[in-house]
Amino acid sequence: MNTTPLQVVALRLRPGQDLKQALDTWAQENAIQAAVVLTCVGSLQRAVLRLADQPGPTLYTGKFEIVSLTGTLSVHGSHYHIAISDSTGYTLGGHLMEGSLVYTTAEIALGILPSVRFERRFDPESGYDELFVAKGE
Repeated sequence: MNTTPLQVVALRLRPGQDLKQALDTWAQENAIQAAVVLTCVGSLQRAVLRLADQPGPTLYTGKFEIVSLTGTLSVHGSHYHIAISDSTGYTLGGHLMEGSLVYTTAEIALGILPSVRFERRFDPESGYDELFVAKGE
C-alpha cells in the first residue's frame, strides 16, 4: 500500500466569486501539483453545470445550497462535480463550470497531496483529458 501525507487548507469564498475559477486560481497561485476537495458548504446564486451526457452547459439562477462538491485540482487542470439544492429541496448535480457564483459563502477544505502530481492526458477511449497520477517531486 502506498500512502502519502495530507496537508489540509481551508478557504472561504465571498459573495459573487466564481467557485471554479477561484479554486483553479488558488491552485495556480500556490503551484499545487495535486489536491482534492475534502468538503464544501455554502450557497450559489448562479450555477453553470454540464449535465450527464450533454454537450454543453446549463445555466440555473436562483438561491441554491451547495450540498456537495468533490473534485481534483492542480496546476495541470481540475475536475469538479457539484450537487446543489433549491428552496424546495430539489437537488441536481453535474460537472461544475465557470460562471457559478457564490451567493453568501463557500467554505472549503482542500487536501494537498505533496508526493503526488495530477496531470491531464488525452484518453482516446473517453475522448477527454483524463486524470493521470504521477509520483511527485
